Amino acid sequence: MDKLLIRGGKRLSGEIAISGAKNAALPILCAGLLTADTLQLSNVPLLQDVATMQKLLQQMGLAIEQQDGAVALCGRDVNKLEAPYEMVKTMRASILVLGPLLARFGEARVSLPGGCAIGSRPVDQHIKGLQAMGAEIRIEAGYIHARAMKLKGARIVTDMITVTGTENLLMAATLADGETVLDNAAREPEVTDLANLLVAMGAQIDGIGSDRLTVVGVPALHGASHSVIADRIETGTFMCAVAAAGGDVVLRHTRAHLLEAVVEKLREAGAIITAGDDWLRVQMSGRPKPVSFRTTEYPGFPTDMQAQVMALDCLADGTSRVTETIFENRYMHVQELNRLGAAIEIDGHTAIVHGVQKLVGAPVMATDLRASASLVIAGLAAEGETLVDRIYHLDRGYDRIEAKLSAVGADIERIR
Repeated sequence: MDKLLIRGGKRLSGEIAISGAKNAALPILCAGLLTADTLQLSNVPLLQDVATMQKLLQQMGLAIEQQDGAVALCGRDVNKLEAPYEMVKTMRASILVLGPLLARFGEARVSLPGGCAIGSRPVDQHIKGLQAMGAEIRIEAGYIHARAMKLKGARIVTDMITVTGTENLLMAATLADGETVLDNAAREPEVTDLANLLVAMGAQIDGIGSDRLTVVGVPALHGASHSVIADRIETGTFMCAVAAAGGDVVLRHTRAHLLEAVVEKLREAGAIITAGDDWLRVQMSGRPKPVSFRTTEYPGFPTDMQAQVMALDCLADGTSRVTETIFENRYMHVQELNRLGAAIEIDGHTAIVHGVQKLVGAPVMATDLRASASLVIAGLAAEGETLVDRIYHLDRGYDRIEAKLSAVGADIERIR
């Protein structure tokens, strides 16, 4: 099992190219099931989750050709309307095949999903929405069995804001009869990116970027070309790395507006951040100031950046409070950060972080994707050697993170 060995204390300097967004690429790949024509995608990140999704789609009969970050999908010969447990258990986003399969083929059999162990992420909102559109759904032996001669437009109000739920129902609605209104829809940039692709494929969608999406179904969708947006979480992770270790780094192929809440907090911590149309520059010297925050849905502070900013708070000159409102079990990195010398206490959904003057390297274990990133950030700032185990979590969401960090001066290597 691969590990990362980090020798901390090196300032970072140079440029990093940001990859396409994992959380945009996964639903966009699933959109290939909606048409018999070809989708031409660019800026698709080279990640384990993306490879898993492509393998699942190929198993269904979707033809996929890939060269670096360019992917061509053709859904002409899709013939297997099932997502088996063996494929789904490692990646919750596999649930995103449910809506497209049901909309185009009238049937789907999808295993209940797995993924990171960061708490309950129920699919009941997906099921409730599809049932409102006329689908007959039963859950049996760990599988969702769904049928519908033809989905019908409906007004759907989800009980909570759900990103994958919004994406699944949005894709299903594009081929439904009549008008579908999705109220309480997720507003994340990745949802907007999917909606923009669907419009390019011929879908009729109003309210893109808002919490109310109106979709008028069309008989069929056609092929299109699309470039996946920049990964705002990868962007934020590297920003935190510079803020923790110190240095001066330019991040290319990304935009500040994708993560304004994070930029604001890092500026509050003492980082100097400047931005252009497709780049960000992060400069940091000295010890960070403590920043308190509360995770919430977009455009608020993203839960996927909670662990990374907490790692920065560990080194701050003062005490901060971090409140997690999205997932109930997303503090598993706290114990590992404390092994590096951090001083973090948990009180219900809130973590109280008492900043320390220094962290000291130690063996640590990654517990989920973003927790892995927080341990890398802490290791970059710590004295001595940090060995991060179970980095297969990291590979699910970061494209060659050790190579990108090495290029800006970090002493980091993969141990096989």
